[in-house]
Amino acid sequence: MLNVIVQLMGGIGLFLLGMTLMTDSLKAMAGEALRQWLVRFTDSPIKAVLSGIGLTLVVQSSTATTLATIGFVSAGVLSFSHAIGVIIGANIGTTSTGWMVALLGLKFSISSFALPLIGIGALLKLLGKERVGFIGLTLAGFGLLFFGIQLLQDAMSGVAELIDLSRWAEPTLLMRLFLVLVGILMTIVLQSSSAAITTTLAALSTQTINLEQTLALVIGQNIGTVATAVLAAIGATTSAKRTAAVHVIFNVVTAVFAFTLLSPAFIWAYNHIEAIHQLGAVLLVAAFHTCFSVLGACIFMPLLPRFEQFIIYLLPEKEYSTTRYLDESLYSVPALAIAAAERVLLQSIADMYGIFIRCIRREIVAGLVRTDELDHILVKVENYLDAMTIPQSLADQRRFIILLRLAVYVRVLRNDLKDVSKIETIQRQAAIYDLAQHFAALIEQYIPYLLQEPFVKIPKSLVDELSLIVNEMKERQESVRQKIIEDSAHQNVSATYTLELLAAQRWLEHLVVHSERVAILLGDTDQGIVHEELA
Repeated sequence: MLNVIVQLMGGIGLFLLGMTLMTDSLKAMAGEALRQWLVRFTDSPIKAVLSGIGLTLVVQSSTATTLATIGFVSAGVLSFSHAIGVIIGANIGTTSTGWMVALLGLKFSISSFALPLIGIGALLKLLGKERVGFIGLTLAGFGLLFFGIQLLQDAMSGVAELIDLSRWAEPTLLMRLFLVLVGILMTIVLQSSSAAITTTLAALSTQTINLEQTLALVIGQNIGTVATAVLAAIGATTSAKRTAAVHVIFNVVTAVFAFTLLSPAFIWAYNHIEAIHQLGAVLLVAAFHTCFSVLGACIFMPLLPRFEQFIIYLLPEKEYSTTRYLDESLYSVPALAIAAAERVLLQSIADMYGIFIRCIRREIVAGLVRTDELDHILVKVENYLDAMTIPQSLADQRRFIILLRLAVYVRVLRNDLKDVSKIETIQRQAAIYDLAQHFAALIEQYIPYLLQEPFVKIPKSLVDELSLIVNEMKERQESVRQKIIEDSAHQNVSATYTLELLAAQRWLEHLVVHSERVAILLGDTDQGIVHEELA
């Protein structure tokens, strides 16, 4: 008995370790591609579903896809309506594990080449550079996964001899519901529906459990996948909670249809149709898992707009805050965490420009402007970046470095804005005020680009125009100062007021120069490098 338990634990452990290695390495290789794929290929419900399927097949984890989707919605990169399709697609894509196990893991004895895969993968990880190293981890994970399946199959043979599970085989409604609950608990305990389903298929292949028991367990295991999404949504943004709610409702409703309609139909077909019986129970379970996920998609897709409205009604946005994008659950996918921080910084720049524009146009009194909220936001961003681990992917590392540069520039702009009351002085000096109005009109055109989701590069023409303002200010610097001094002398203005005008001129010069640096960093120019990474 002890030997069987040890072997069972070892098999599950190796499977989970293999799956984790595969998922983490594939996510690291596809971090930026993951972001770009979701942004580009989710502009229609069908494309969103296909993207969810494709991404889950690539990273071999519906949880990774779900958390990534929650992250993109939180970061403002993906709309909530498109996220629904991705979640539905992820539920279909995760059924690939059952097919992989049924067609390879249990049909053939692949443990003979699982160990060489582990060895080759470890060698590539040790000797190879970034991408080769990740490929090595993927191979090693693949080998561990199938070696774990072999151990599970052997352990389940022992379970069949030691434990009589026939008392759970009664085809009563109560017993089937009990097995669904067991399936839910298996996924929650193992923290992986793939591991739970693989364990169940291994038990079925050794006839430890029968087909009816297996189908009930698989339904429960599919419901159990929502646990991670629900945990990730606790204390998270409203968008994250909405996306998690989609996951829960979709899985529960789909499970009801699978339990009441599909499960009895599959059992009848297996018992009465010879061709289906010949396929084997394990393959039939893999097909069942895919069928009920596809059925769920067919039910929800026509109702997508109403479903979206229902979720929004169920979970309304309690408050609008720029920092709502900073979701700690995104740390597991660095590309998403970076995108979230970028979104907050870009929003902050737009807010600061908005304050300057309204003050220069006398829409608000510059001396009464309160900017404490900006300090709060920047502190939150800095703390968020501080808690973020350095990404493994070189592409994500470059984006992270660029993000830090952007954070520094935003902090500099914020420090400039502390003296926004100087605008009242600028408004009393025509020579400076003309330049300030020109600058305000230009940065007003920047704001739509800063707020665009996903980020759109600032056109080169606008960046060049700001550079012209900078050059004009430098050329006119001495003449403007001379005019201020002359005006002060002729109008018998106090020295204190003259110094205030000169300080206001210097403040405006600094603000314009710092804004030019931000524009170059975010613009469609050859001088900056961030635009290639943010766009």
